[in-house]
Amino acid sequence: MKANIFNSVFFILFIVFSTFAQNDSIKKERYTDHNKGKFTIAWGGNREVFSHSDIHFVGNDYNFVVQNAVAHDKPKGWSSDYITPGAMTTPQTNFKLGYFITDKYSLSIGEDHMKYVMTQNQTANVTGVIDGNPPFNGGYANAPTIMTEEFLMFEHTDGLNYIYTELARQDDISSWFGIKNTDKFQVNINEGFGFGLLYPKTNTTLMGKERHDDFHISGYGTSLKGGINLTIFKYFTIEGDVKGGYINMPDIRTTKSTADHASQDFFFAETIISFGGTIKI
Repeated sequence: MKANIFNSVFFILFIVFSTFAQNDSIKKERYTDHNKGKFTIAWGGNREVFSHSDIHFVGNDYNFVVQNAVAHDKPKGWSSDYITPGAMTTPQTNFKLGYFITDKYSLSIGEDHMKYVMTQNQTANVTGVIDGNPPFNGGYANAPTIMTEEFLMFEHTDGLNYIYTELARQDDISSWFGIKNTDKFQVNINEGFGFGLLYPKTNTTLMGKERHDDFHISGYGTSLKGGINLTIFKYFTIEGDVKGGYINMPDIRTTKSTADHASQDFFFAETIISFGGTIKI
């Protein structure tokens, strides 16, 4: 009889302690422990640098190359335009919407709104032929030429739009800094590969011709990125990234005439700071 009572008490205590242990295990699992199934969104700004580029201009009465053209970005600085509807494309911005397909890997779509400005009044070598466009007519053979506004102004300022798909990996390194409660603060590193289309609105003044000034699919790009992601109170993120890549645009619209176009390819690099959030639906 006593043995049966002892066995019963032991069994009840075993069940109780097992339940507490399971509950304790459930309590310890945090929102930030797993990423699979989470959506992410981010919005921010960037600075850019570009490699020198040969720009090839073709039309009915001209065919020439501006060699090793120098270009720069067009930063807005700290401005309310970043969050003002209708003005968000005035600065250089970045948007990304992603989904974690596993705890570490995510797929994203995004747009890097960069601004490419060929440096005005630089001297560049020009090779080719211009006919029917005085006073610029003639044959050019590595001829040093000043890029005046009357001859050529060339910008992708609304902008150099890189619309891409990206596969990225994210790893939690909070333990490196002794952080235990990642639901309050979490440190992640990430890296990714992207590819996509270039959809610029090119602003070109070419020998006095009427500019095209509209969006046009002009080529493609690829990119690699790496960065640090800070997650605050589970749902809010701050991310800093360095991204580099290659852009090839064989079909840039320059004037109202469909016979006129330009082509170029170059490397680019961005530093990006973005703010966003994550949520599991």
